Amino acid sequence: MKARLLAVLMLLALVFGAGAQAKEIRVLVANHPYGDLLKAAIPEYEKATGVKVNVESLQESQLTTKLTTEFATNSSSVDVFMTRPLQEGKMFYKNGWYEPLTSYDFSDYPDSAMGVARFGNKPYLVPLVTEWQVLYYRKDLFKKAGLSVPKTFTELEAAAKALDSADVAGFASRGKGAAAVTQISSFLYNYGGAFLDKGVAVFDSKEALEATRFYGKLLALYGPTGVTSMSWENIMPLFQAGKVAMWTDASVFFGQIVDPAKSQVTAADVGIANMPAGPKTNNPFFVVSWGMAVARQSKNKVQAMDFIKWATSADLAKKALVASIPMSRDSAWADPAVVAKTNPELVTTQAFAAKNGNPFDRPYMSAVGNARDLIGEVIIESINTAGTSQKLADLAKQKVKQVNELLEDTGEYGMY
Repeated sequence: MKARLLAVLMLLALVFGAGAQAKEIRVLVANHPYGDLLKAAIPEYEKATGVKVNVESLQESQLTTKLTTEFATNSSSVDVFMTRPLQEGKMFYKNGWYEPLTSYDFSDYPDSAMGVARFGNKPYLVPLVTEWQVLYYRKDLFKKAGLSVPKTFTELEAAAKALDSADVAGFASRGKGAAAVTQISSFLYNYGGAFLDKGVAVFDSKEALEATRFYGKLLALYGPTGVTSMSWENIMPLFQAGKVAMWTDASVFFGQIVDPAKSQVTAADVGIANMPAGPKTNNPFFVVSWGMAVARQSKNKVQAMDFIKWATSADLAKKALVASIPMSRDSAWADPAVVAKTNPELVTTQAFAAKNGNPFDRPYMSAVGNARDLIGEVIIESINTAGTSQKLADLAKQKVKQVNELLEDTGEYGMY
């Protein structure tokens, strides 16, 4: 009798326990085109599930800072969050802040994307957005000047010089220290340089210095005023206002710069082309810039897993691609109906970068934030001197030593 009563009580506990599961989750997203798309779709999810989604949107560095602070102090109520695999993935994994996603179906993701989603034998985040470096350019200005789209760095510099004027910057890219690191990466690769080689910092090599000098020269001579204080969120409005002739940055911004509600430049006058080739190769970055994860400390993991499966679904990926947000899922790029609605130049540059791209746009290490700050100092020195700094080599050597010390501190020096 006692055994039967105990069984009934246990059954009731399970039933009422399931019914008592939280109907509210907290989700942190980035101030990013996909974050915007997700926020707009969340009411549909809430209506279908009855779960209230408290969503917060933050600028990317603020998002990392908020997550790091909350997780480190064990004060977080975050359930699901967008995350940058190359920026914070190693650190978040080492600190145990990602919940393993062993029940998620990853069969629709390319191996290149999964390389930064797994640690050991387990996946810890869902690849969301794939980005590659492209050249945005003003078709109307090129036509007026009788110029062809540059295919090499030599042609890029010549076009920047020809198009530069008091009203329009001939060329723009990120110049704000740490923010510039990702965008100089393709220049480094195309010169034959790198940030790290087999777990050792090498951005003081002859090739890397040549790339850094070239990048600094372009921005100093043909870039917008105050470029050393500019990241993408500062440059994009200038391009939209018709103040920039060429801009190298991530492919994800294409949808916004051709949006008639946001841009004064008509979509017909905006082109997107492959990153020009350097002296050694054409190896632009092709990276998983954003993923989505469940917080290890979440008290609502059932709801969190349900939400992340919806938020990273194939249906949303296809909607995002139609909106010119380049997604990681293979099925989105393989769907003829979706691709037919996608800008053909975006599709062409994706195919090129997917075939030839480098999977890292920054040094892949736990202390990447500190490393970017150090490398950013070298970039700013180059911009401030139009690439002619006599102390650039010594400065780069000093920063390489400091980055190697960071790698040693985290046990990653010489590891790859």
